[in-house]
Amino acid sequence: MPSQLEELVSFLHSSQPAVRQIALDNLVGFSTGPTAAIFKYDNCKAIEDLKNLSQEKSKVLVQQSVTILANLCDDDQLRKLVASDEEYLEWLTWKICDLENTSADIMCVLLSNLAKEDVITKVFCFTRENTDKSLPSLDRSVFKSDKLIDCLMDCFVKGYDRKLNKYANFDFLSYFFADISRFKRGRQYFIEEQEYDGVVPLSKLLVFTEKYDCKIRREGVASTIKNSLFDSETHERILIDEQINLLPYILLPIASAKDSEIDEEDMFNLPDELQLLPEDKTRDPVPAIICSHLESILLLCTTKVGREFLRSKSVYPLIRELHKNIEDEDVADLCYRIVNVLMRGEPENDQLEELPSKAADEGDGEEEESDDEAVVEVA
Repeated sequence: MPSQLEELVSFLHSSQPAVRQIALDNLVGFSTGPTAAIFKYDNCKAIEDLKNLSQEKSKVLVQQSVTILANLCDDDQLRKLVASDEEYLEWLTWKICDLENTSADIMCVLLSNLAKEDVITKVFCFTRENTDKSLPSLDRSVFKSDKLIDCLMDCFVKGYDRKLNKYANFDFLSYFFADISRFKRGRQYFIEEQEYDGVVPLSKLLVFTEKYDCKIRREGVASTIKNSLFDSETHERILIDEQINLLPYILLPIASAKDSEIDEEDMFNLPDELQLLPEDKTRDPVPAIICSHLESILLLCTTKVGREFLRSKSVYPLIRELHKNIEDEDVADLCYRIVNVLMRGEPENDQLEELPSKAADEGDGEEEESDDEAVVEVA
């Protein structure tokens, strides 16, 4: 006999709208923790019901069903079940780009959670050329590309602080970007100039490294930058490309106006953006985000051209000041590793073996999850 909760789950596919609403009202609170297992009742039929409910016109139905789906992503089996539905994934991603969508932000949370699965790379294939089914509307005054990934980038960059959609700020797309940059196709996207606007996507994200009123954006962007640097053969181009101008944006979050012991010569070798900082300039308040930027610097140290470039830009004195002025073991360890690489003699070959943890698609799967890699649960 099914339990009362399992019976409640079965009501999600009732033919009566009022019954479905009552079921959702009562089930949201059971979608996290051990009780989430009830959604596996009857061969996980609830997942199909929830996907259908998320496409209803009712704001309440959509919010609750997507919230449950986002929370259920903490379960590997249920997450794979949702992510493997290509048609639903395509609908969800285009729906986020609907600027009238009142549930865009919670859908961004769901998308970022689904991005833990390798099938997320399908988003690079989604375009508006698909006419087999009706897709959510697209405002052509905002979106100039037919590619879904370009439109999501536009949502994130142009839509912060509810500038595009009064119901959404698209912050959680930063976690989605961090996850797709684990894959080589994702890394290539972020560092290559895009045909539709002639801009390198990574350069659009850099300004958010100092958006101190939004930890989610800074955290996701910092991880996206780091993951985009895992292919060492691209480092020279990324560093010297003035259109990207990467280095200042990974140094500014770790710099403070109180770093007073950098001498004048070193100061004027720093990138222009770090010279004569305003008196109120502070470091990122989150040590984990500082660590992400330090890992990016360590990745840039893996080639001789990268090390020489960092030395020429007085990165060592900046790292030295950070090490002296912040008390965090992880930060201190990364500072030590960077200083050790920059200040010791050059190895016989150009490549160093020392790397931060590899991107997830290339690693052994046993590393501890960072905050942006973990599934986001919604209260």
